[in-house]
Amino acid sequence: MKQLAVVVLLALELAVLGCGSSTPTNTAPTAASGTWQAVLVGGSGEASTLNFVTTFSVNGDSSLDVTGIQFITVGPCFGAGSTAGGSLSVSNSTGVVTGPFSFSVQSGTGNTLTLAGTENGTVITGTWTLNGSGGCDDSDSTTQPSRTFTMCQGSGPCKSTA
Repeated sequence: MKQLAVVVLLALELAVLGCGSSTPTNTAPTAASGTWQAVLVGGSGEASTLNFVTTFSVNGDSSLDVTGIQFITVGPCFGAGSTAGGSLSVSNSTGVVTGPFSFSVQSGTGNTLTLAGTENGTVITGTWTLNGSGGCDDSDSTTQPSRTFTMCQGSGPCKSTA
C-alpha cells in the first residue's frame, strides 16, 4: 500500500511540474484598433479647442479604416461631413504595440487637421497642424510654436502629457 501511495504521489508531482514548465503566450494586441480620444494642446482661436473621439482599425497595409469621428468641442472648423484617414505601422516585438502614426481630418469646408506622432501602448503622442479658413488656419508657427496632442485608447478620459 505504501508503494502505491508513493507511485501516486510521484505521478502527481510530475504532473504538477509538467504544468509549471509551459511558456506563457504573449497575448498583447498586434494592432491598435479601437476607440481613441484625442486632446490637442496649443494653437490659437478656434484651433485651440479641438478635441475628438475616433474609432478605427488598422489594415494589413498599415492604413487606417476610420469608422467614426466625433469632435468633443463644437466649433466652425469641423462638423458633420468631416472625413478622416491615416496610417499606423505597428510593431509588437516587446509585447507593447508601438509605431509611427499619422492622422488627417478634412472638413467639408476645406479645413485640414493633421496629426503626426508615435504610439506606445495605449497612448499616442505627437504634434499637429491645422490649415484652412474662417479662423481655422493655425499654420503660423511663430505665434504658437507648441502644438502637441495625446491620444488615449479606450473610453476613459485622456489628459495631455505635454
